[in-house]
This record gives sequence, structure tokens and C-alpha cells, in this order.
Amino acid sequence: MGGPRDHHTHSAFNKRSRWRKPRRTSKLLASYGCETIRAKAALNGNGMFGDLLKWVEPLRWDLKITEMKFMKLGSKPDLFQSNGENIRYVATDVAADMVVIVGDVKFFVHKFPLLSKSARLQKLAAVSDNGNNKEIEINDIPGGPTAFEICAKFCYGMTVTLNAYNVVLARCAAEYLEMYETVDKGNLVYKIKVFLNSSIFRTWKDSIIVFQSTKCLVSWSEELKVVSHCLESIVSKVSVDTSKVEWSYTYNRKKPGDESLSYDGVRKQVKVPKDWWVEDLCDLSSDLYKRVMIAIKAKGNTSSDVVGESLRLYVQKRLPWFGKRSGKKDGDDVKARSLIEMITELLPDEKENVSCGFLVHLLHTCVLLGCAGTRKKELMRRIGNQLQNAAVSDMVILDVDLVQELVAIFMMRDQNGGNEFLEVKHVDSDAKVNVAKIIDGYLAEIAKEPNTSLLNFADLADMVSTLPRSTHDGIYRAIDMYLKEHPGIGKSKKKRICRLMDCRKLSPNACRHAVQNERLPLRVVVQVLFVEQLRATTTGVMPTEAAIGGGSSRTNTEEEWGSVPTSEELKALKGEVEKDGGRMNKAKGAVISKRIFMKVFSSKDRDSDNGSSDTSESRSTNAEETKSCTPPSRSRRHSLS
Repeated sequence: MGGPRDHHTHSAFNKRSRWRKPRRTSKLLASYGCETIRAKAALNGNGMFGDLLKWVEPLRWDLKITEMKFMKLGSKPDLFQSNGENIRYVATDVAADMVVIVGDVKFFVHKFPLLSKSARLQKLAAVSDNGNNKEIEINDIPGGPTAFEICAKFCYGMTVTLNAYNVVLARCAAEYLEMYETVDKGNLVYKIKVFLNSSIFRTWKDSIIVFQSTKCLVSWSEELKVVSHCLESIVSKVSVDTSKVEWSYTYNRKKPGDESLSYDGVRKQVKVPKDWWVEDLCDLSSDLYKRVMIAIKAKGNTSSDVVGESLRLYVQKRLPWFGKRSGKKDGDDVKARSLIEMITELLPDEKENVSCGFLVHLLHTCVLLGCAGTRKKELMRRIGNQLQNAAVSDMVILDVDLVQELVAIFMMRDQNGGNEFLEVKHVDSDAKVNVAKIIDGYLAEIAKEPNTSLLNFADLADMVSTLPRSTHDGIYRAIDMYLKEHPGIGKSKKKRICRLMDCRKLSPNACRHAVQNERLPLRVVVQVLFVEQLRATTTGVMPTEAAIGGGSSRTNTEEEWGSVPTSEELKALKGEVEKDGGRMNKAKGAVISKRIFMKVFSSKDRDSDNGSSDTSESRSTNAEETKSCTPPSRSRRHSLS
């Protein structure tokens, strides 16, 4: 079942029906289709097709007969032939008595059939006869030689097939040649009008095809109101309730539960989705698409989220690289920029009605193409106001600077214009939690990139430091990833980055990982062990051997900030913690004794000639030790020292 699927287009003639019809009626119905029969009945009066229409019309929707997209005019064989590339003639025994030049093509035709139906040719022939010239030039006929030949065949009574692809050419050319009812009854202009109104404008896909074909004859199509009729037809069908959608449409975006097996094992749509129309509109050129979307929005019967989905799909079809982190491919930047600016202009006005991920991709594309600054600012305002709805997978395509600006917009949403990033007090708490989680995930992704600077990483983390988090596992993961991908950073930078998290807010699983993480400085490991000890005093369960990291192998380097303990030192530390456990059970809230800190830090002193600043801190007073286990203040987070 690959490829586009047209729903509700199964043939009604293969189904068993209680309706009994004459054999000839069945043959006509199968040959022409309901809409063609209606058109022929209107053209030829009642007669055979009029009687047939009485049988078919009541069953039109019940049988779900697919509308035919063509109409045959005339019955004589096509006698037009070519003599070289630029000569067309009618192969008859009667010699041609008139030459019509259209562009670079000469048509050798006969006066009587053409002049009997075209008022303009009558006038031009009269002028040429006065000058004894058999040639008539009509270089300005809309549609050129192709359109003129359609009209000429109709004049001869030859078979002409009109469909959604050529009906606009024929309509404009017939209007140019003045093939009106006043010239001859049942003339071409009238018959094309009937075909358009009774078939084309009643059909969803045909209306789109005709609308697209008007692009090559804009002025004529506008004057003849073909464009306005196409717009009205398309918009009215988009606005109809989905329960009344009975026509063919294209839908390739599979969604769970959308389809089920129907009769004969054929898959059909159980429920028409509300965005059933968006894929077919992608066939329109950008200027025509814009006109349709403006009309749809003006009518107001279509939800904004569906309008947003249509815009997203349209830009994805036009720019295959849209939304990809690798950036734009070779192509016309001017057209791409114009497209993005048009899509931004068409975005619905309502808040949070367009996918935040789509807006992020639009912003990314705006930056790549250098779109107008106003468009970029508008997109950033929209994204910042619904940043809680973004996904990390979408955000990673943006540079850190852009993400910082988006976070600033979110943080300032309910502020009174202050310059400081104060805690957001009036935004929904769930939104704050989501934004913190998104930024933590974003930091973990950009930490993998070697070019990510510590300054950008830390500044972005600081911007969301006041937002509530249930745990600090996300920021710990980002820090660990940064230390892993940047092993050569100095002591002060490692000190700076580790201050971004609060060890007291790590989950038990994160604590177990942290105490075995050889990339973390000793100070952080001790803080995590202290948190584990405090939890043990409230639960009565001591940290496990795995939590202390007894089985892990550690390596020490002088380049790391602070000391990195060995597995033997951690075992010794575990023993001290267990020994002090009884005392801490009696006095909850107590800190790890100075003896524990001194034992670990002094072991590093023996291996270091100069000692470290952290060793000096470990030999300070108990008050200082308590401070070292307490999360640093906001002002200290901004210090790189």
C-alpha cells in the first residue's frame, strides 16, 4: 500500500446494489460517470442523458461514484496533421482556403467551420479579404497554438477532450475568439462554463489542478473569474465538516488508529482527519498557496492548529533540508528566503496554536537564509512564549546564543522590564519545570561538541538555575558529558562547572553514579557521600558498597581540579562514614566530621609537592567544612576563579 492513496474512490460498479437499471443505462453510467452525465444533460436537454440523470442523481453519494475529470466534445475523428514542425493542416479532400498564423505555427484551415463559430475570426477574415490576403495573424491568443487547435477542432466537430489540465487554455482561447451563443447555439464558451460549474468546481482535486493552471494565464483567468471560482471551491471544501467529506484526497501521514480493514480487504479511512486537505495544497505554487491560506483564515472555519500543520508540510515539501541540523543545501536562496518569510507571515495569530518544533525550525532556517530581522524577532517571541512546549531534539539545531535569547524571553514573560534574570513568579509551575528539563537536555547535547565553550555552557545553565527542578539529575548528566568530552579543562573551569548542580538534589541513582565517576573532583564526591549519609540517617539504611564505589578503579592526575580519590581511599571513607553513622542517627543534621575530610585530603597531600587549594580548604575550620558541603550562592556561580 505504498504511495499516495485516494480515499473513497472505489468503483461503485463492482459492488452489489439493490438498484436495478437497464443494461444500456449501466453501460452509459460506467462510460461517462455521474458528473459528465449531468453536464451532457444540461447541454443537450433531457433526452437519453436527462433520463439517465434521474436514475443516477439520488444514488450519487450512496454509491460514491468518482467524478469524471474530462468531457468529450464532438464525434468526428481528429484529422489535424503536421507537415514539419511549424505547419498544421486538416487532411481532407477540400483544399484549405484560410491560413491562421499563431506564433510560429501556421494552420491551414477552412473558413466555413471556423467563421461559423468565431466572431473574432469573422472580423479578421473580412479585413484580410479586403486586402486579398488569405493569412490571419493572432499572435496574442491566450494559450498559443495548443489552445487555438482545441478551438479549431471543436469548430470542425472533431473529438476534443477537455480536462482539468487544458480547460483553462480552452476557456481563455474561446473567449478571445468570441465563441459565444450569439454566434452559434451551443458554442464553446457556454459548454466550457457548464463543464466547469457542473464538474470541475464540484471536484476537490480538479479545482486545485485548474487553480494551478491559471498561473500561466493570470490576467485572463482573473477577468473570467476562473481564479475566484477555484478559490471559492477549495475554501468551501476545506471548511466543510469532516463527516461530509465524500471526495478523493491524498493523505500519506499515517497516524495510529486512522485506518482499518474494510470490505474485500481494502484499506479505507474510518474517520476523515481534520487535516485531510493539507497535502493536496502542497501542489500549488507559493503565490497561489498564499491566496488559498489567506482565504481559509479569513473564512474562520478551520482551526489554527490545522493551518499550522498545512504551513509546516508545505515548507517541508518545498525545502527538503528544512529542520535538519546539517543546514541548507545548494539552491536558490532568494526563493527559499521569500518562502520562509511568506510562511512566517501566514502563521495564525493565536497563542500556542502552532507546533513549537515547527517554529524552532523556521527560526533556524531564518538564520541560515538571513531573513528580515522582523521575521526573526517575531519567531523568537513566539518560541519564547511557549518554550515549555519545545523538544530537545528540535532545540539542538539552534546555536547557544539563540537559545539564551529564547530563555531570556521566557524568563522575562511576567517581569516588569527589569534587566536581571529574576525568578519567574507568575508563570505556570509546570512550564518552569519543563523549561528547566529542556535546557538540561540541551546542555547535555551541546556538551558533546568540542567547540562548546565553558562560558556559554555555564551562562545558559545559570539562566535557568532559579527554575524549579524535582532533581538535578539532568544538569549532572550535562556536566558529566562536558567533563567527558573536554578532559583537558583546568581546575578553575572544573570548579566552575561543578558548582552548577546541587548535590542534595541528586536522585539515589545519580548519587551511585557520581561516587564512582572518576571525572568528578574529590570535593563533589565527598558532598555526594555526605548526601547519602544524611539520607541514611532518615531511612536507617547505610549506603551500599556499590554506592561508595569500592569496586571501581580510579586514576589521579595533577591537571584535574581538586583531588580524585582512589578506590582504597573511598573504602576507608566508607568505613569512617559507617562508624559515624550511629552518632549521626542521634543528631540528625550533623555534618561529616573534620577527621573524615582530613583523612581523604591529607592522602593527596602526601602525593603532591605543592598541595592544592582544595587541600587547604579541607584543613580549615568546621564552619568552613560545613560551607563546602552547602550549595554555593548564586553570586559564586558567576565566578570563574
